[in-house]
Amino acid sequence: MDVNAAVAAVAAIAGVLTGVIAMLAFRWSEREQSRPTRSSLHTDAVLPPGVDTVLSVLRSSAVVLDEADAVVKASSAAYALGLVRGGKLAVEPMLQMARDTRRDGEIRQVELDLPRRGTGRGEALAVSARVAPLGSRLVLLLVEDLTEARRIEAVRRDFVANVSHELKTPVGALSLLSEAVMDASEDPEAVERFAGRMQIEATRLTSLVQELIDLSRVQNDDPLEDAEPVRVDELVAEAVDRCRHQAGAKQITMAAGGTADLRVWGNRGQLAAALGNLVENAVNYSPARTRVGIAARSVNAPGGDHIEIAVTDQGIGISDKDKERIFERFYRVDPARSRATGGTGLGLAIVKHVAASHGGEVTVWSAEGQGSTFTLRLPEAGAARDRAHQQSARETRAGGAGLDVEAGRSTPESPESNAYETLPAPEVLP
Repeated sequence: MDVNAAVAAVAAIAGVLTGVIAMLAFRWSEREQSRPTRSSLHTDAVLPPGVDTVLSVLRSSAVVLDEADAVVKASSAAYALGLVRGGKLAVEPMLQMARDTRRDGEIRQVELDLPRRGTGRGEALAVSARVAPLGSRLVLLLVEDLTEARRIEAVRRDFVANVSHELKTPVGALSLLSEAVMDASEDPEAVERFAGRMQIEATRLTSLVQELIDLSRVQNDDPLEDAEPVRVDELVAEAVDRCRHQAGAKQITMAAGGTADLRVWGNRGQLAAALGNLVENAVNYSPARTRVGIAARSVNAPGGDHIEIAVTDQGIGISDKDKERIFERFYRVDPARSRATGGTGLGLAIVKHVAASHGGEVTVWSAEGQGSTFTLRLPEAGAARDRAHQQSARETRAGGAGLDVEAGRSTPESPESNAYETLPAPEVLP
């Protein structure tokens, strides 16, 4: 009996000890779960209420630093710009700004040029950094990428400088010629000669102003707002008629051919201006007694059928280094010759913008001594119209987005791609 009682007592004591240990373990587990973790100390528990939500919707890159300069919170844009690496702010000037702001509580702002990560060309990343205190221990850093704004500003300055230079030339010539006319008032032949030169300069000035207006229009207007099916044959006929006088003066034969009854989808006026500029350039830069060919055809592309309109001349051709820049505003392969032909340097820039705004492109093949072929590639009317309607429906449902028309690329690679090789019985236009 005494043995059984002792066994029972030992079992009871063991059960009590087990219960106590289990209860202590449960309490310890609860306390561990409620204890802040290292990560929570540096995110939600440290940031003031609502700050995390505000930072997530800012367009600027945001970084929050604690009193030890450790990154508490950083947006994905901050990582993309290379501001944060290894949990630390990687830009020393910004880090120093944060320390100064933490010390005196003043808001600071500075613009910096940072090396762009992942490029070996030494390109700079222009940013604007603003540092402000966030609570008693934290500092908020907001960084705005100014690279694109700087690029646009540089383009604008160059454009204004080029326009001023181009306008100054004919205006200065008109001023000098008018003085010459006054001084030669007693010489009818000199007056007639100077008056003729004044007409030439006035015509050049008028052309420059008109092309500046056209360039501004194609850059700012949406050509697909008033889009319609446009017959390629009619565009070619308008371009040929526009250049008939210049071609006749140089005894240049213009030949139009290719596939008939093709249609593109777009703004008729802009398309006619673009093709007219290509044909006019071909005539102006071709030697006398040569010919200019205009050929159109339909090509299959992954995003839908496209129409290619090729304009070919038999001029001196374009060098490789010039081909990379000929679509820039005011760029001329031969400035002296361009002025002799009345060129403004804006024609090909207008063609490029018209093609891009219509979902197409313009390409060039050229070899020195063998002539040039400019190819205007545009979406075929049916495919482009269907895509435009589909995009319009998506914009209506989603609240607005830009027209996204796919366009392939086809660049002739050899003289065999010359438009004359594909002209089936071209119609010769005197």
